[in-house]
Amino acid sequence: MGSRRNFIKKAGLASLALVSVNQSKASMAKGLRDGAKSSRFPLVISTWNNGIDANVKAWEVLKAGGRAVDAVEQGVRVVEANPDDMSVGYGGRPDRDGVVTLDACIMDEHGNAGSVCALQNIIHPISVARKVMDETPHVMLAGDGALQYARECGFKEEDLLTEKAKKEWIEWRKTSEYKPLINIENHDTIGMLALDEQGNVSGACTTSGLAYKMHGRVGDSPIIGAGMYCDNEVGGAVATGMGELVMKTLGSFLVVELMNQGYSPQDAVEEAIARIVKKIPGYQDFQIGYLAINKKGEVGAYSLHKGFNYALYADDKNQLIDSNYYLK
Repeated sequence: MGSRRNFIKKAGLASLALVSVNQSKASMAKGLRDGAKSSRFPLVISTWNNGIDANVKAWEVLKAGGRAVDAVEQGVRVVEANPDDMSVGYGGRPDRDGVVTLDACIMDEHGNAGSVCALQNIIHPISVARKVMDETPHVMLAGDGALQYARECGFKEEDLLTEKAKKEWIEWRKTSEYKPLINIENHDTIGMLALDEQGNVSGACTTSGLAYKMHGRVGDSPIIGAGMYCDNEVGGAVATGMGELVMKTLGSFLVVELMNQGYSPQDAVEEAIARIVKKIPGYQDFQIGYLAINKKGEVGAYSLHKGFNYALYADDKNQLIDSNYYLK
């Protein structure tokens, strides 16, 4: 009888301990959300050094009192339109068939999202994704359907393959060796997160994908929860690098959910990298980088390899920062 009472007592204490842990996590998450009242904003953060120029445009929107979603759209458009950047938009490297295909997604403070993938001939896929979000009942449009919708919305078709990218593709065809290189040309994405003056968070991600990929390949960038994810009660995250690894671990959603459970942005992105290390054989051959912000304006950045950097515009200062990394 005494043993039974002891068992019940121990079980009760264990249950109380579990409840206490769960309440603690909930309290931490609530505190993170409520703490936004004392946050620093506006703030904008983006992947790689091409984010410096993108941040400038986003900052203009934010300082004028604009919405975070408008800031991230306008910010990444700067990189999409730059022919010297060969990883995003106009001037992006083509697939193995010589075709430039674009992927992009965007998410606002209300949880609305829009996305396009395998889109051709449109210089600003992020703005097509914005139209999908704002004006259709869908989240993602693909390929010919995305192009058809872009035409209907008045977007102009243009040849996105520049002479420089074409010459590189012709040279590549001599060997047709497909081997993505770590950190080449800022890899393959610009991802951006912003907090506006109202403390709302939004994000955007846009890319021309991996150079010389199979025609039709789509990576993580247009996938909500993989390449980018936001929760206005918690914060946001974006990913860059080899999209297949991010897709297999749903990295951006993972980071935001960890923050929801009370993790700091830095701890959350480090855990997301740890998941890749734990679950994906051969991870050493690829680069992945994550950025995150929470509602307090705290920032996290982490990557698999050395070489990932990010642009942070806060307190009227725009700076490029090297991320910490896993493989020393």
